[in-house]
Amino acid sequence: MKLADRMKEKNTKTTELSIWGPYLREEWEKHFASHLTEEDKERIFLKNKDGYQGYLWHLFSYKLRDCLEREEADEAFQQVAHESYYVFYQLANEVLILENAARFSVADLEKEYDVYIVDKDFTWTYVKTHETEWCGPYFCKK
Repeated sequence: MKLADRMKEKNTKTTELSIWGPYLREEWEKHFASHLTEEDKERIFLKNKDGYQGYLWHLFSYKLRDCLEREEADEAFQQVAHESYYVFYQLANEVLILENAARFSVADLEKEYDVYIVDKDFTWTYVKTHETEWCGPYFCKK
């Protein structure tokens, strides 16, 4: 079952958009990685380059921004206000806008990878990577 369907079952207002992915990835980078130089971004493969897939979450795995990891990240995410936020992916342009999402939890992301969750003001982010054994999840407040 898709994440959007799971959220709708929980009576969370869910809006699905198919083209906002690039915009939200760019905004995420602006808000959380603006302190990096272009050379830093290239060095950690923040973006695609020379045939290599870039990942925004490399910001955290390369320790270039303070964040919580693993269980601490999960706990911090569960404690932030769950009014409304964006859910987007590294490798897809699909975006979910979740509103009145108090019932949303880390467990809902069990089958999701390289997924970014951010409040509408980009004051915090929660990221679940595809390298779940080694990297993440991560939680960061701006």
